[in-house]
Amino acid sequence: MSKLYLVPTPIGNLRDITFRAVEVLGSVGLILAEDTRQARKLLNHYDINSPVQSHHKFNEHKSVEAICSKILTGTSVALISDAGTPGISDPGFLLIRKCIEKGIPVETLPGPVAFIPALVNSGIPCDRFCFEGFIPPKKGRNKRLSLLADERRTMILYESPFRLVRTLDDLAGSFGSDRKACVSRELTKIYEENIRGTLVSLAGYFREHAPKGEIVIIVAGKQD
Repeated sequence: MSKLYLVPTPIGNLRDITFRAVEVLGSVGLILAEDTRQARKLLNHYDINSPVQSHHKFNEHKSVEAICSKILTGTSVALISDAGTPGISDPGFLLIRKCIEKGIPVETLPGPVAFIPALVNSGIPCDRFCFEGFIPPKKGRNKRLSLLADERRTMILYESPFRLVRTLDDLAGSFGSDRKACVSRELTKIYEENIRGTLVSLAGYFREHAPKGEIVIIVAGKQD
C-alpha cells in the first residue's frame, strides 16, 4: 500500500544517514524536498534517482491535496527537509495532518535532528526539557520570553546567526545574566563549535566572534 514516508536527512555530515533512509528514498515514486538543489547534493551522493518536487512553507498549503491524491492513486512519497527531521521547525505538519485525515499511512523513520546532540553535549541537565524552536523575532517575542522565564526544564531554541547576540541579550534580560547556557553551531561539520557559559558571557563571545551556520541554544531551567 502506498504511503507517506518522513525521512530525516543529515544535518551536516552526509554519512549521518541510515541504510533504511537511503533504501526508502531510492524506492519511492516521488521525493518532496524543501530545497531541491540542496536535496540533489544528498541524492547524488547516494546515487538516488527518484523524482524530486519542491515542497516548502510557501507552497505547502496549495499542494497538500494534490500530494494526497497522488499517494491515494498508488504512489509512495517521501518528505525530506534541508536537514534533520521533517516537521521539526521545517515544513511537514500540514501534509502529515492531511494524510492522517484521509487515512493515508504515515511512516516516520528515525534519524538526525539537531537539538539532540546539542542538548546532550551541553552539560546541562537533559532528563527533562522543552523544545521551543525559533523565538518570534518581533510580534510575540516579549510574551514568549516572559512565559519561559519561570520554566524549570532545560530549554532548547533554534536561532539565526544574525539574531544570536540579540537573543542571548534578551534571554539574559528575562532569565538573569548568570543563567547557564550552551550555543552549538555547525553540528557534525568540520567547524563544529560548542560554547558554554552564562547567557551574558555567551553574548560577549559572539559579539567578538561573528557566528555562522545553523545554531542551537540550550538554556538551563530556573532553579530554586
